[in-house]
Amino acid sequence: MSIAQPRNVTIIDNVISRSRVSDVVLVLVGVVLTALAAQVQIPALPVPFTLQTLAVLVIGATYGSSRGAITMGAYAVGGVLGFPVFAGGASGIAVIFGATGGFLLGFIFAAALIGRLAELNWSSDALKMFVSYVLGSAVIYAIGVPVLAMSAFASDLVAAMTYMLPYLIWDAVKAVIAAALLPTAWVVVKAIKK
Repeated sequence: MSIAQPRNVTIIDNVISRSRVSDVVLVLVGVVLTALAAQVQIPALPVPFTLQTLAVLVIGATYGSSRGAITMGAYAVGGVLGFPVFAGGASGIAVIFGATGGFLLGFIFAAALIGRLAELNWSSDALKMFVSYVLGSAVIYAIGVPVLAMSAFASDLVAAMTYMLPYLIWDAVKAVIAAALLPTAWVVVKAIKK
């Protein structure tokens, strides 16, 4: 009896053969896509409205838990090393220790969770994908809001949570968009493979 994980569990595994080269390329593509999504923003202080979380949700569900988490980790490391990948072209260690740092770190755990749910076949069902994105967003908020409170609200968690309320609507819209994308992509992939 084998306990090996079945092959082709994520959509990307059904499109691209898994190898170290493909993994590295996918991670790099994911970092670039997340960086581009970070530049699409509506300015707000101390946390801008961006499309980063949409990228995190889709990459986690598309890549699976390991590649999704590694991609978001590489994104954070790239920003710390000086690549202008964060919102507004920001970079550096100060960003990680600033108001948005908790959200950036939350991306790693959210991508892992959403990726794991995708590996459990949630990614072909829009409702399950929506639920996974809500859970992933909750992880991002659970790490991001306390850091935001310490950084920008003199450790007032209630003030930070109140500040984040408008973001819930923005993130709900992104979750609906993301929930429609992957099941639609699965339909296309299955049609092509026939």
